[in-house]
Amino acid sequence: MLRLYDTRRRATVPFRPRADEITLYVCGVTPYDTTHLGHARTFLMFDVLVRLLEARGRCVRYAQNVTDIDESILQRASRDGVGWRALGQREERAFLRDMKALGWRRPDVIPHATREIGEIHQIISLLEKRGAAYRLPRGMYFSVERARGYGELSGLSVARMAKILAGQDDVGLEDTGRRDPRDFALWRFVESGPTWPSPWGRGRPGWHVECSAMALHHLGERIDLHGGGGDLIYPHHENEIAQTETATGKRPFVGTWMHVGPMKLGGRKMSKSDGNMVFVRDALERTSPEGLRLYLMDIHYRRPFEHDERRLARAEGRAERLRLQLGSGSGTIGSDRASRSVMSLLDADLDTPGALRALEVAARQDPDARTRASLLAIARVLGVMR
Repeated sequence: MLRLYDTRRRATVPFRPRADEITLYVCGVTPYDTTHLGHARTFLMFDVLVRLLEARGRCVRYAQNVTDIDESILQRASRDGVGWRALGQREERAFLRDMKALGWRRPDVIPHATREIGEIHQIISLLEKRGAAYRLPRGMYFSVERARGYGELSGLSVARMAKILAGQDDVGLEDTGRRDPRDFALWRFVESGPTWPSPWGRGRPGWHVECSAMALHHLGERIDLHGGGGDLIYPHHENEIAQTETATGKRPFVGTWMHVGPMKLGGRKMSKSDGNMVFVRDALERTSPEGLRLYLMDIHYRRPFEHDERRLARAEGRAERLRLQLGSGSGTIGSDRASRSVMSLLDADLDTPGALRALEVAARQDPDARTRASLLAIARVLGVMR
């Protein structure tokens, strides 16, 4: 049985979806710069998870959003002297090219925040009716006091939350009259940049409500899996839970929360804001897509990953050896001992490093044709073989 680490429960638990169709929502890109290895690692981990579920005959509805309106995009567009929409579209196209090159199983739906304004209004209206949203001069705000179990996902102290909030890109837009400094914007009244009409006045949506609207619209009021980078736990995912469960009255909003550890370069988190990035397109100039996938899966997804060019080079060699040992052809995952060993590691909270090593050991042992075909099918689940 597949077991996954649930951030909210702080435990590895059996994965038990609510229905035959498994629902997965992954927080996607804010397209203002090109895809770096941290993005790729996060999205490839969910790619493997979806492939694993589908290889076992499960139906998965997978949504991954594009945050195409955000203060980060507006700031970058202003800095570069380009239109914010043109910037977002250009970088989104680059992202999709990068992920296609890596053999990404494209999500079933890729919603965009700017196309969900009506759904965003619906959530805010519901929250207002429930007494959980209030108006201030600079926007409509959610009252965290009205959210049951606020802070349960992150487990952070109020002081730690305040420190994180002080470093957010939109901190300069916050209304100082908030009832609680953790209260967050649902709809901002702004004097510059793109705006849309709303029942409360022209403005644009807050970051957190965008994902709630998209998840509700495309997957429903309760979903099986939700994930993204670990840096999204607070405030983004904490606030998603608060506003969604308050709006729908249904709890829990998400069955299992999965978060991928940071990709680091020189001891610092790889990030657009800091500019310390290794881009996917550059890495693919010196390694194959299969080698890069193997490299990014060679550290457990919940652990931080320090980029190392020597390990990347070794990963290319490992991928090439698998190609030579397993060959080509078709097949399905079998019940032989070697295949069971590899699959049991994937079932153990998506232990891709362990599964890769078990796969390599089994491939070196010159398995019979049926076992080799099974191992090849597993390698394709991992995406280290095409």
